[in-house]
Amino acid sequence: MSRLHRIAFIGNSLPRRCGIATFTTDLQQAIAASGAISATGAISGSGAIAAATGGVETSIVAMNDHGHAYDYPPAVHFQVDDDRIGDYVEAAEFLNAGRFDAVSLQHEFGIFGGEAGSHLMALLSRLTIPVITTLHTVLAEPTPAQRRVMDAIVEASSRVVVMTEKGRVLLRTVYRVPADKIEVIPHGIPDFAFAAPDAAKAKFGFSGRSVILTFGLLSPNKGIEVMIDAMPSILKSRPDAVYVVLGATHPNLVREQGEAYRESLVARVRDLGVEDHVVFLDQFVDQPTLLDFISMCDVYVTPYLNEAQMTSGTLAYSFGLGKAVVSTPYWHARELLAGGRGILVPFGDSPAIGDAIAGLLTDDTRRQAMRERAYADSRSMTWERIAERYLAVFEATTRAYRLKVIPRADKGEFARDVRKPPEMRIEHLLSMCDDTGLFQHAVHAVPDRSHGYCVDDNARALLLACALNTPGEQRLSEALTSRFAAFVQHAWNPDLRQFRNFMSFDRRWLEDKGSEDSHGRTLWALGECARSDVSPSRRRWASALFAEALPIVEGFHSPRAWAFALLGLDAYCSVTEADCATLQLRQVLADRLTAMLATVETKDWVWFEDGLAYDNARLPQALLVTGLSTGTAGYVEAGLRSLRWLTVLQTTPAGFFRPVGTESFGDKRRPPLPFDQQALEATASISACLAAWRADGDGAWKAEAARAFGWFLGENDLSVPLVDLETGSCRDGLHRDRANENRGGESVVSYLLSLAEIRQLARASLDRTRPVPLRVLSAL
Repeated sequence: MSRLHRIAFIGNSLPRRCGIATFTTDLQQAIAASGAISATGAISGSGAIAAATGGVETSIVAMNDHGHAYDYPPAVHFQVDDDRIGDYVEAAEFLNAGRFDAVSLQHEFGIFGGEAGSHLMALLSRLTIPVITTLHTVLAEPTPAQRRVMDAIVEASSRVVVMTEKGRVLLRTVYRVPADKIEVIPHGIPDFAFAAPDAAKAKFGFSGRSVILTFGLLSPNKGIEVMIDAMPSILKSRPDAVYVVLGATHPNLVREQGEAYRESLVARVRDLGVEDHVVFLDQFVDQPTLLDFISMCDVYVTPYLNEAQMTSGTLAYSFGLGKAVVSTPYWHARELLAGGRGILVPFGDSPAIGDAIAGLLTDDTRRQAMRERAYADSRSMTWERIAERYLAVFEATTRAYRLKVIPRADKGEFARDVRKPPEMRIEHLLSMCDDTGLFQHAVHAVPDRSHGYCVDDNARALLLACALNTPGEQRLSEALTSRFAAFVQHAWNPDLRQFRNFMSFDRRWLEDKGSEDSHGRTLWALGECARSDVSPSRRRWASALFAEALPIVEGFHSPRAWAFALLGLDAYCSVTEADCATLQLRQVLADRLTAMLATVETKDWVWFEDGLAYDNARLPQALLVTGLSTGTAGYVEAGLRSLRWLTVLQTTPAGFFRPVGTESFGDKRRPPLPFDQQALEATASISACLAAWRADGDGAWKAEAARAFGWFLGENDLSVPLVDLETGSCRDGLHRDRANENRGGESVVSYLLSLAEIRQLARASLDRTRPVPLRVLSAL
């Protein structure tokens, strides 16, 4: 007995006018009509699916285009506006809550919002059920954005279906998809009786004519003008011939140009003097009417202009009704019509099309033999047979399905990414600096002077300078490193024993002291500078200022300030004979964090506070590095436990890193919201995971770090890269529907610090005999 109970389909749906809508509807109806399968009933006011009488229920999640609404049939239970990313998120919630066994996704780049349809990943990344994706287009030469989206879709899918062997070849050679993940299932066709065209010709008023037909939405890539140019030569052999062009103009073309394209075709007919032999039927017809139109034709023609047409529903339908077909050799036609099942002619070659059609119209015996062969060879393509094949794929997929887990560091794509990180490029960082220090913000990639500077970002920049002192990296200039250090020194307020934070562009301090967190973060930078700056003089300066600025931290209340100070203490104590007061404060701060965890922690909430905020991973990281340095197992265990819990929260069902969004800040004991996502969260997670790897030697932590780094490169909810690899700039975050195009100081230093750690990890991975401890470099 089948284990399938509910199947959902994502795609366009009739009455929307397009080939994907027709396919989605046909497939859904075929599945619903197959055996014991029945379409589901209406949904209740709460959106739950009503029980059907038995078998497998089907439901469609329909894509709307550009805000248009459609009068959908009852099978459509959810609608997604293509440019509203919130709808994709809600669709995922609908599907997860609906207890569907599998989702059948119909993919075409043009029907989803975002760059190259990247909004779709906001849906797929949240699904907890298997996805079987039918790829209606497989590009041989995708743009970088298309490649990123395609790779993400394939990764999120349990199986991918293509309709031709060419599609399989491209998936294997261009996209490196494993062979066992690919299924080839032809385009379905209606099960229509083989019949002579006479009755249908009479129905439409074409009795006594030799009918040539093209149907489908009109657009310039269809090559209709080439066929029109062939009509004069056809009429020399068959004066009774008529070319019927059935189909409305593509809606996207109408929005952009109105009916200019159709009017140009009509003018072309008029100029050639064949007005009585070319008929335009500006209609989008239902399936019974369409089948009658196909039935009436003597020759069906698809004169497409480009070979990169992976699937043609019009070709499949006409072939399946037993029609003699003349076509250009685009990928689908080349396969379907091979071996004499149709006639292939060169692209854009009107004389060749004319000769081929005239030959068929004047040779009844040949045309009839071609018809009979097409009809016989297409019986395996009827929707009933296609439904059976899809159901077999759904069944096998659900039986084998497991929620995706994060691959271990020694296996899979993440390990390969770790070994081949991007180059370190600092052009944008340099453009964000002047002779005072690092600017806070930017407008796009242009520094924004109106917001001035802050010690937070300049302390981070000083940490980056220390990070780039490691072997294999090009150091920042002495002048630039000194500038960051000078900013930190100038921020010190000796009267209050704290660091100021914000400075205007005209070098006026805007406060007498900054936040506890900015003070702690500056201590971290000083501690690291004391340990690893190339300048002995600057190391001594950092050590002295660290010691002077440390004591006040004991009176702080911010757990993040404690964590930042502990990270600074880890570096400072590794190179300095720390006094008893310093060592005691280190223990006090670590004990405070572990006490907070013990007080707040429950079975389902393994965290230090009742809510999640920014730089979350720094809290477990501080305990991990302190526990490792002091040999305190309790600190290490608490750090590992809390980081494991945070890691689960920051992992999507599809395996992407999803940092805690700023919309979650202030929520109490609730799962984090996904947006807005910021770079400092990825950076914090990378550092914390590498600290965990050093603590317990589990290579899975390296995979976690690499996965978090992938967020910068486009492995995220929107499949949008945050970084420009040529300049080293980093966008300020990920919104619901787009990346934030501003590229400020915090973001660029976040990315470069993470890149430094990943590059150091790549170098360390060359020595597989033992884990090589990595310095904790990031400071956010």
